[in-house]
Formats: sequence, structure tokens, C-alpha cells
Amino acid sequence: MRALSIAATGMQAQQTNVEVIANNLANMNTAGFKRQRAEFEDLLYQNVEAPGSQSSDTGTIVPAGIQLGAGVRTAAVYRVDSQGTLKQTSNPYDLAINGSGYFRVQLPDGTDAYTRAGSFGLSPTGTIVTDKGYTVQPGIAVPSNALTVTINAQGQVSATVPGSTAPTVLGQLELDRFANDAGLSALGGSLYAETPASGSPLAGVPGASGYGTIEQGYIENSNVNPVEEMTALISAQRAYEMNSKVISAADTMMQTTARLGG
Repeated sequence: MRALSIAATGMQAQQTNVEVIANNLANMNTAGFKRQRAEFEDLLYQNVEAPGSQSSDTGTIVPAGIQLGAGVRTAAVYRVDSQGTLKQTSNPYDLAINGSGYFRVQLPDGTDAYTRAGSFGLSPTGTIVTDKGYTVQPGIAVPSNALTVTINAQGQVSATVPGSTAPTVLGQLELDRFANDAGLSALGGSLYAETPASGSPLAGVPGASGYGTIEQGYIENSNVNPVEEMTALISAQRAYEMNSKVISAADTMMQTTARLGG
């Protein structure tokens, strides 16, 4: 019976939906995390009678026809790149992006990755690094005797050292944008990698047209809304249960048919 396989695809789709929601809720307190949304599409149809086909020799047209669907499948899992709220930490090396863009970091293998999780610190040599020790490009080093470190909205890093009244400019942070943020590949650890779908990174100065600004002493919270996720979870659970009932009903119908045949 076709209903069995159709309902099975529905249960599988809702299982994927629940897995996406679960990951969103699990990362609701992950800095820089962007929630995901599962999208679905119907499968191929069997044209028992095609719409618009002739129903008689006189040329009458079938207005609707008979098309039987085969179920549903997951079409994509999109990343929703809306801005998360900014949380003040007062740590001078915590940086949040207010607007578009990603920090570029260098992985141990020499390749670049991109992140919005700005929980940074200093390496043993004074270089600004991520919480995993990856260098935040372009590799700005802070003197060990620095009294204060200031990072303005345009990403300019300055430090005040003993014996000097004026801050010394240490370097300039940049942000990278992509034509299609949803096309970035998630690496885990709040890191993303460039793909053919995302397009090449476009570097720019924070605050320039199309680029966000830097907020020192803040981190960007995830953009997960727990209330919305719980509502979606309940909806997915109900849809899963209804598809399971379809399987039970179809099984009962098949048993009835088998008894009649006997």
C-alpha cells in the first residue's frame, strides 16, 4: 500500500526537523551561533491521469486529472543569519560584530576559517587568538607591557604602554563578507569555511558600507529564540505522531483486505 511508504517519508522528514530544532536548542547559549531551519519538498508524482489530457474524442479536457504523490523529503537545512543580541562581558578581547561580516582566523593547517564568535584572548607571544588558540587575522600582537588595549568600532587596535601618553596603533582588524552566507560550510567550534556556494570572501574595514562595526567588551549571543523553537518542536512532534497513525491505519486496512481475501 502506497500510504505506508508515504507516511514513512513523513516520519523521516519530521525526525530531521526535530534533529535541527534540537541542535538549535542545544546551542542557544553558544556565542555567535546561527539557528538553522529545515525545508522540505514533495517527491515525484505518479500521473494516473494527467491534468489537461483529453477525456473524449470530442476534445473535452480533464480539469484536474489524477496525480498521486510519493511523500516528502528534506530539501535543505538553511542557516538563518539574523543578528544575535550583544552581551557585555567587559573583557577587552571579547569582540562582537554589530552587523554583517565574519572574523577571519587561521587554522593549524594554514587554511582560513570564519567566525562570529569573538571570545578572543592572547597567545603566549601576545597575538590575538580564538579560544582554541587560532590566530585572528591579520595576526596582531599586543606588547606584554601594555597597560590598556583599545579596539574601536572600525577595528583599529591600539595599546598604551608605560612611558607613552598617546596610544600606539598595533594593527587593523578586517571583516569578511560572502555573497551567500548560507553557503558556508559549518566546521564546528563556531567556525565556517568557504565553499563554491558561498562565493569568495570580500574583505573590508569594519564600519565601511556593507560591513558591521566592532564592539569591544561584548560577545554576540546566538539568535535562537527558545519559545519559537519549542513551538516548532511541538508541531514536529504532532506531525510525526499523525504520520505514525497513517501507518497504523494503512496496516489495519491491509489486514482487513487480507481477511476478505481469505
